[in-house]
Amino acid sequence: MIRVEGLTVTFGEHAKSVRAVDKVGFRVANGSAFGLVGESGSGKSTVLRAIAGLITTWTGKILLDGQPLGQRRSPASRRKLQMVFQDPYGSLHPRHTIDRILSEPCRIHSLDRVADRVAGALAEVGLGPAFRYRYPHQLSGGQRQRVAIARALILEPEIVLLDEPTSALDVSVQAEILNLLVDLRRRRGLTYLFVSHNLAVVAHVCGELAVMRQGRIVEAATAADLAAGTLEHPYSRQLLASSKGYSREAARIAAASG
Repeated sequence: MIRVEGLTVTFGEHAKSVRAVDKVGFRVANGSAFGLVGESGSGKSTVLRAIAGLITTWTGKILLDGQPLGQRRSPASRRKLQMVFQDPYGSLHPRHTIDRILSEPCRIHSLDRVADRVAGALAEVGLGPAFRYRYPHQLSGGQRQRVAIARALILEPEIVLLDEPTSALDVSVQAEILNLLVDLRRRRGLTYLFVSHNLAVVAHVCGELAVMRQGRIVEAATAADLAAGTLEHPYSRQLLASSKGYSREAARIAAASG
């Protein structure tokens, strides 16, 4: 579904240029969930934005179903690939109702039955019709992120790019959103590319992952590797150790809510 080869992203020009991503490559199978993990500045979100078409200063290859993607994207390719951002408040227009926020992509892509699509998208992310005419400031952080997920799904994409979608939320709410994302992928057969700084979060959603540091992939692993604690790179083991506190708390909350 997604294949990235030799992806390099450079910001600036000549002597002042900065290479944020350096020859990164990976594959994401159709219907699977793949994670990119690393600290702030590791280049993981830059990779995501290059794939989404939000950054054009890249070289290498990005292929979708075997077809190369360029810096300019067609409406069809944009509809096929949608993104959920880290900050659920900053990514939603503060002066637009939830109805308008969800209706706008439908109208841009000339979809029919807009009202039905909006109602269905809200229901799918666990929000009732009462939320339809509220504004983002009238919702909690978790509810706003559910709206952001609904906005991505309303175009019926095949691929969803998730840029730290739970990092701005409380731990209890994080567990709810992660469980929602897992359920949506299974029901819709979606393909996820999930970015996070927390290995435990990625392990909850993804079967495979790559650890990034200073713009490069330093280790590829699976969720089974994480569970067994068999990561090899020192930086990967450091990330794993720092994520264990979250993992225990998230498991406790998930068990209590289940």
